[in-house]
Amino acid sequence: GLYQRRPGPDGPGGGGGEAAGAGARRSGGPPALRRLRHTAMHNLPFATPADVGLCPLRAQRLLDVLQVEIDRQRLPGAVALVARRGKVALFEHLGRQDPAAGTPMTRDSIFRIYSMTKPIVSVATMMLMEQGRLLLNDSVAKYLPEFAAQQVAVEQGGQFRLEPVDRAPTVQDLLRHTAGLTYEFLGDASVQRQYTAVNIGSRVRTNVEFCEALAGIPLRFQPGSVWEYSRATDVLGRLVEVVSGQPLGAYLAEHLFEPLGMTDTGFTVPEHHLARMAEPFAHDPDGGVPMAVTDFRKPGLMEGGGGGLVSTARDYACFLQFMLNKGSLDGVRLLGPRIVDYMTADHLGGIPVAEGASAALLPPGHGFGLGFAVRLATGIAPTPGSPGMYYWGGIAGTTFFVDPAEELFAILMIQAPNQREFYRPLFRDLVYAMLVD
Repeated sequence: GLYQRRPGPDGPGGGGGEAAGAGARRSGGPPALRRLRHTAMHNLPFATPADVGLCPLRAQRLLDVLQVEIDRQRLPGAVALVARRGKVALFEHLGRQDPAAGTPMTRDSIFRIYSMTKPIVSVATMMLMEQGRLLLNDSVAKYLPEFAAQQVAVEQGGQFRLEPVDRAPTVQDLLRHTAGLTYEFLGDASVQRQYTAVNIGSRVRTNVEFCEALAGIPLRFQPGSVWEYSRATDVLGRLVEVVSGQPLGAYLAEHLFEPLGMTDTGFTVPEHHLARMAEPFAHDPDGGVPMAVTDFRKPGLMEGGGGGLVSTARDYACFLQFMLNKGSLDGVRLLGPRIVDYMTADHLGGIPVAEGASAALLPPGHGFGLGFAVRLATGIAPTPGSPGMYYWGGIAGTTFFVDPAEELFAILMIQAPNQREFYRPLFRDLVYAMLVD
């Protein structure tokens, strides 16, 4: 297979084979860093950490820290992948894929990536822009006429009134979350209660029916007035369908996943792959409440551009290397380099971040591009990173970041929804600590 390790003592701790790693995990210790065989992962060669300017001891520390969390029963399991200078220097699996069944985590475990779907659908949109099939300043209603009649809900003293929009939301507004939309879980405003009342995120609606339901609810804000994390990328998914003439899943499969070799990414999990699904604990280890995640044993109709995909660390690594390569992988170019630069630049400027839950998602020192949060300054934020770094994560805990200045990207795949705000900065800190040249 692609990921066979070199037999024999070939790294810290010796015994670099799969069996040795499994033995280490059974005994409760973290896997020792193993030298990865220099074979391709869709042309991503493997290297030792030291080969690419990462400290092996600090790489091991990252695994040790994750293993402590697994041993404490706060985290069921994890897959961590770190690549630099075009080579994968760390790719390890720890703990359990399914804590209820006791199934061990594997490198090809499948994760619900939720909002890590957004960067992929944003890239699909920009591919259509590059083909001249849409303009970013086109109104959303040009493609989705149901959104032409939307008004803005203005709340005062527990009551709300409707006002006309100052300007129509555009495709760019959808990409950068300034279209005036929101998420039902971000607060308790009247618009958010209306999202909840119609169960706006239901998988039993088609993308068409989703947009019809959403367009029947007023906007939360005037378009272009604030950044509010929102269901905008779900709308974008439907827009891609209208412009391309294909269902979103089919479009992504043909134009992104197949060219990039992302063989395990999609909106459904084939029955023969359900055994590879990573699962959270049944109950939150910190609070005891049941953990609700999408049940992929039940097929859904909606192919949510904002959060519907499943993927693997390997597949997402192909996508991130494509981004780091400025739009190409293995000689296959899907975006022009300048368009990747444009997507990963700040598109907010002076547009403020909405008060409340959205503010926690975009820390000080950050802006937002087209599908990604973007770092603006070396300091200010409570986590390290270079200006120009871009990132996002999913609500079940998966996270990634790409740092072009360091030729680096990193992915943490976990299913621990209520612990995500702890593991994201922890992972970021540990990866940046590995950089020694």
